[in-house]
Amino acid sequence: MRAHRFNPSSTIDRIRFDDDAGILRVSFRETGIYFYYDVPAAIFEAFCEAPSAGAFFNERIRDQFRCRRDLDRRRFGPNA
Repeated sequence: MRAHRFNPSSTIDRIRFDDDAGILRVSFRETGIYFYYDVPAAIFEAFCEAPSAGAFFNERIRDQFRCRRDLDRRRFGPNA
């Protein structure tokens, strides 16, 4: 499993990628954790290098891959 932390991002805290399963795990700062399925490794690698994690997510991941929220993890933040 590979991981990357986004220190300057106001939206996304970190991402993890399971190469064998093609699952991208995105930890949002305020809304929790989501799993994205059948994600190519090249998308994870580009995500790690993106100048803006939020913009990359919106353009290349959101609504492009099947996803599921991790209901086992509690949300934190003002809207929790």
